[in-house]
Amino acid sequence: MIRRFIKRTAQRGLLLAGVPRMFQLRHVGDIVVLAYHNVVPRGTAVVGDRPLHVEQDEFCAHLDTLRETHDVVPLAAALGGHADSASRRLRAVITFDDAYGGAVTCAVPELVARGMPATIFVTPAYLDGGAFWWDVLTPVNGDGLDPAFRERALTMQAGQGARILADASSAPRALTALPSHARGACEADLLRAARQPGITLASHTWSHPNLAALPADELPDELERPLTWLRARVADVLPCISYPYGLASPTVERAAQAAGYQAGLLFESGWFGPRTRNRFAIPRVGVPPGLSAAGFRLRMSGVMW
Repeated sequence: MIRRFIKRTAQRGLLLAGVPRMFQLRHVGDIVVLAYHNVVPRGTAVVGDRPLHVEQDEFCAHLDTLRETHDVVPLAAALGGHADSASRRLRAVITFDDAYGGAVTCAVPELVARGMPATIFVTPAYLDGGAFWWDVLTPVNGDGLDPAFRERALTMQAGQGARILADASSAPRALTALPSHARGACEADLLRAARQPGITLASHTWSHPNLAALPADELPDELERPLTWLRARVADVLPCISYPYGLASPTVERAAQAAGYQAGLLFESGWFGPRTRNRFAIPRVGVPPGLSAAGFRLRMSGVMW
């Protein structure tokens, strides 16, 4: 409690000192790409891997703060270099990984109501109620996944959910029951969301493996299948990939380009803009739950990543 008080007091001090404004002047023309996963509807419990699930009221507060401080632009416009040269405000892009049910049915209406664009990165294999391994293996008592176990799952088992869950040593306790908002969205809901103004879909691979740990000959299937699936259902699919777990490698980047992608997004903090040389290693800033209003402002301005 004391530590949190000190931290929040320091954050408010940075705001009062005008530090975000100084960062804004240094990064005119740059973009912060925000990475969300799920949004939990009001009145429902947070279940699963806690850092990935932001509650609806908190998400709405983020959007309202962004409206005050940033110009929220589509990812396609950011990748195309389109910008309002007269604006001195920072720009932000909103993205979601995994196509959780809550992101599709809860977050999208909030975005549309505010006229804010966003891109949802879809893993087709998990649609219609698929459960992500990191959520079902997180106990409901609030204890997170063991870091050593997570590392083993991402490397030795290549982040492949079926392999992780099939391994008896990976499930020492009963699997956590997940509500629909904490599972993969219904396809019908996803396609309905994609018809809303400003909402675009893109690929998050077919089945969410760690691409950097896959054999090279398995990469084309994971990269090409989701593009084919999306293009058969949606007119304007963004040819961009969000790497599962934010992990890639030069081999993965080359495979993504060969599969027809024009850009790739990581999960590490940083600015995206004219100085970004590698379009297949675009940084994104994760937005965890529990940020104070001051903490969110500082994170969005690049002061605290």
